[in-house]
Amino acid sequence: MPMLRGVFVPHVTPFDGKGEVDWEALKGLVHTFEEAGLDGLVSLGSNGEFPYLSFEEKIRVVETVREETSLPLIAGATGNSTRETLRLGRELLEVGADALLIGPPYYFKPSPEELYAHYSIIADSLDSQVLLYNVPKFTGLNIPLDVVEKLGEEHSNVVGIKDSSANIGRIAELLRRMGDRFAVLAGTADVMYPSWLLGAQGAVVAVANVVPELCVELYRTFREGDHQKAGELQLKVNLVNEVVVKRYSQVSAIKAAMELRGWKAGRPRLPSLPLKKEAIEDIRKTLKEVGIL
Repeated sequence: MPMLRGVFVPHVTPFDGKGEVDWEALKGLVHTFEEAGLDGLVSLGSNGEFPYLSFEEKIRVVETVREETSLPLIAGATGNSTRETLRLGRELLEVGADALLIGPPYYFKPSPEELYAHYSIIADSLDSQVLLYNVPKFTGLNIPLDVVEKLGEEHSNVVGIKDSSANIGRIAELLRRMGDRFAVLAGTADVMYPSWLLGAQGAVVAVANVVPELCVELYRTFREGDHQKAGELQLKVNLVNEVVVKRYSQVSAIKAAMELRGWKAGRPRLPSLPLKKEAIEDIRKTLKEVGIL
């Protein structure tokens, strides 16, 4: 699965001062990420503020990104019902998504049996590669390993998982159980290098919005076997991740950091608020410390 290898950016959705999607800014960001050397893009992930987008906006975001790049494009199709997930997934594939990233329903907490049924129906109904999205930070649950294993064994189009648990032990167990037939992608920046050492194929990480070149260089040095350099780069990435993902409101901080770099990321959509001046200065200091500003 060459498409599911390397570093993907779960890109932000830029909004203007009125809270509308800034389509021209989105196009510009796609080219920024292309030029940084990233391996692909993920639209409508957590950092894309997908819960705040209408159905129509989601389709247009993916359509716009597809028109601007030939890089692999994975689209988020997470929904709270199986029916809505299928409806969204079909439309996203129609406008050019190469694969779908699907998290568990996040309002009512599904049982393992319900999760298995949800994903099985989706896999049987959609002619697409499907990546599971494990993101307990936002959904309040870890997709059970037994469910992941069963889905991977029984559905040839369930091809991988973005695991954002930041739990290296869980990632190791996924790799042990699933082998080469299933792509395991690190979903948090602080475990990229350790995950790759264990056999993970790539990463989909929020900080790739902010320091894409550091993420690309980290993957390259790992592939070249320069482990000392890779370790040094991982520590730099960790510092950025600590500030823009963990310390402040994640999407607001990522957008502030991107704006500091001169990239038009816009504001977060309400109810999220822009960061205050002190937080922005903290981010500026961090980016200077890692040599970006």
